[in-house]
Amino acid sequence: MQDIRILTAGDSAILLEFGNEISPDINRRITNLVQLMKEQHVEGVVDVIPAFCSLLVSYDPRIITYEEIKTRMEQLLRVDTASEENEKRVIEIPVCYGGEYGPDMDTVAKHANMTPKEVIALHSSKDYLIYMLGFLPGFSYLGGLDERLHTPRLANPRIKISAGSVGIGGSQTGIYPLDSPGGWQLIGMTPVKTYDPDREVPILFEAGDYIRFVPVDEAEYDRIKELVERNEYECTVHKGGA
Repeated sequence: MQDIRILTAGDSAILLEFGNEISPDINRRITNLVQLMKEQHVEGVVDVIPAFCSLLVSYDPRIITYEEIKTRMEQLLRVDTASEENEKRVIEIPVCYGGEYGPDMDTVAKHANMTPKEVIALHSSKDYLIYMLGFLPGFSYLGGLDERLHTPRLANPRIKISAGSVGIGGSQTGIYPLDSPGGWQLIGMTPVKTYDPDREVPILFEAGDYIRFVPVDEAEYDRIKELVERNEYECTVHKGGA
């Protein structure tokens, strides 16, 4: 743990810094620590917020002091989880690409010197690691977008982007969980609600999970949307060794 810094963050939180490199290895270390904290049920911890290279641990100072939580974190960091076989969760997200669902598809295809079909095939050809959640509830920062699909954000952001829109912004791709302003290039849309405050677990996934985009046609999109509205749709989830 010699490369991990533990810093104060106000009077009721500490920040664990794992370096300054965005990488699957660092993300795995952060995810392992979060899982270990859940298993250990560290008393006084209110919330844990993973980011690209850090973990913010919020605690109740009436229950546990700064020195106590710092010592507890140091103890957990000494636990060797590197050899453990963590279960990898891959969540399939159906996406209808192009047309009215992805109005910027032609822009992305032109920038990549590809056809729209080639963009769809490439975008849906891999599993994307969720490094962190933020910006909006359930907004996932995904790693692994093929460099050929890197596309600059819009010069003039849209005032409103509909929930479920799938876009590309620079070197990242992701899903808008709520209606919001935004400047990403929109290439498709999913009927799945990645964030639903009325659901028992509002956010569909968490940091450390993977997302797999699955192309569907308009008819399948409408079918899934109806099931979602009736709370009868469940995403396909694959589980296995990381």
